[in-house]
Amino acid sequence: MKKMPLPCRLVLIKPIGSRMEPYTTADIVAQYAQVQRQTVEHLIRKHKNDLEEFGSLGFEIRACPHRTGSSVQKLYYLNEQQATLLITYLKNTEPVRRFKKSLVREFFNARQELARRDAQRAVKLPVRRSLTDAIRDSGENERFHGHAFAAYTNLIYKAVTGRSAAKIRKDAGLPRGADVVPLLSADTLALVTRRENQVAALLDCGMRYDAIKTVLEGGKTT
Repeated sequence: MKKMPLPCRLVLIKPIGSRMEPYTTADIVAQYAQVQRQTVEHLIRKHKNDLEEFGSLGFEIRACPHRTGSSVQKLYYLNEQQATLLITYLKNTEPVRRFKKSLVREFFNARQELARRDAQRAVKLPVRRSLTDAIRDSGENERFHGHAFAAYTNLIYKAVTGRSAAKIRKDAGLPRGADVVPLLSADTLALVTRRENQVAALLDCGMRYDAIKTVLEGGKTT
């Protein structure tokens, strides 16, 4: 049987309740274990009670366009324990064995990434406080009629990710006002922290929004 190249990520990270958690999907299992999607979904329904011993079985309804119109389909989410249990119900073919090993590695890597994010947030917290103080002391919040913190936050996120906080939140399907920090990778958090530190220093030196924006965009100020 032809080997299926593995994707960059078999395991994704998303907010589940109040925490970020690693997960995979029924579609990923089907594609990379090389079994029919209907087979995987049948196993999920058949063993639903067993799977839910390890947490609520999440899913989303998605539209599936086809030649004669469109239909809706459930996309199941599986946490680490659920995915581990589910693949024991599959026949032990070569693609399934290869997928099992890759999935174990990917869940381990995802747990490491979440640990790195926790560590980076601990580093970021005092820097953010310094930025908040710098914005307050500079008078920028009055000039922005109380919106300076959001303006500088968006400026920093755009410099690092190319997206505002609102866009990051929208892309993740989070409600307005939800914290976007947990959505950022450890490496991205480190870059955001560096930029926050830079902006705080520039504010303390007397620079204001337009000049700081130019600096963050790689330009020069006079």
